[in-house]
Amino acid sequence: MRIVIQKFGGTSVAESKNREMAVRKIINARKSGFQSVVVVSAMGRRGDPYATDTLIDFIRNSYRDVHPREMDLLMSVGEILSCVVMANTLQGKGYDAVAVTGRQAGILTDENHGNADILEVRPDFIVHLLEHGKIPVVAGFQGSTKAGQITTFGRGGSDTTAAILEEALKAESIEIYTDVDGIMTADPRIVSDASTLRTISYSEILQIADQGAKVIHPKAVEIAMRSGIPIIIKNTMTNSPGTVVSSRPGRKKHQKSGQLITSIAHMTGRTQFTIETEGMEDQNNTLVCLAGNGISIDIINIFPDQMVFTIEGHATKKALEILEKQKKHYRFIENCSKISVVGDRMRGIPGVMSRIIRALTARQIEVLQTSDSHSTISCLVRGEDTVPAVLALHEEFNLSTQ
Repeated sequence: MRIVIQKFGGTSVAESKNREMAVRKIINARKSGFQSVVVVSAMGRRGDPYATDTLIDFIRNSYRDVHPREMDLLMSVGEILSCVVMANTLQGKGYDAVAVTGRQAGILTDENHGNADILEVRPDFIVHLLEHGKIPVVAGFQGSTKAGQITTFGRGGSDTTAAILEEALKAESIEIYTDVDGIMTADPRIVSDASTLRTISYSEILQIADQGAKVIHPKAVEIAMRSGIPIIIKNTMTNSPGTVVSSRPGRKKHQKSGQLITSIAHMTGRTQFTIETEGMEDQNNTLVCLAGNGISIDIINIFPDQMVFTIEGHATKKALEILEKQKKHYRFIENCSKISVVGDRMRGIPGVMSRIIRALTARQIEVLQTSDSHSTISCLVRGEDTVPAVLALHEEFNLSTQ
């Protein structure tokens, strides 16, 4: 039995015309000899009646405190509604589709409501449906504890559902359908001539996702990577071939042989802190205190008498309270952006950082901080420099020619 997992995001199932396009993709898979397992997200985005964020806003506007168990019950509703609607849409086309909850799909998790980890998958019911020629339409983002309590996986959880089912069912591939043609060389809302990448490695997509792109959840990539199954990211509304994510993507003929960078990613809303310190023990105490209050550190540079780091903007107020309590001397810059160049092929190649700095300084963009790894170099800039910085680096590395 040849199985393909087809996951459809919220915009793909929000309106009837989009669902018709999604159903066409599912039917085409059947006609190509595949048994399709469909995974769906909640319909639409914040403000749409059945979107997960809308449900969360509704309950939080009504009640100050909501128990995590009850919140998971509420958040699971959006995906269950989507799978019922999609199953009925397929039935209207003459295909025997069955709506399946995360629990019915056999996805067992721990008891960490709101951000549960998957312990195991027992896909017996899905296998039974496939063996009888039916199309399972699975509610993404959710599972249950062994005691039967509904749990959710956190943001991007439907991608995780698709990946974990691919692994359990030994599917040939995962198709992630969204509202873009694939992974882009930069955010097309910033770079009008950003191009679609035809291939990309697991490691690169992990870096791109970690640095701000929201096309696919990193946890889903990690699952696919360990099983070696390719992910294909496609547009529900077009026939674009999309982007294939795999372990060793081949270079396309139209890619330049010297192309080092795959994509430019960016994250906004960062705050940079510079703190005067008195040695390593003092620095460690501050970091421990921040971590104990749930504040995650991103870029960090440590020197004998100070340390510089960035955090998410929403944690700024809490960080200031901690530093005031510790009587620290500090300064901070709000509304910063982290701009990252990603590419496996720059590993061991000298001069990439100098090109980045040259491109940014040529446009009078101040670099506040940097960090790097084998496949990623990141620069922190002021928020107002976000767009010109992305444009400058996209141009510097000729990414429109991908």
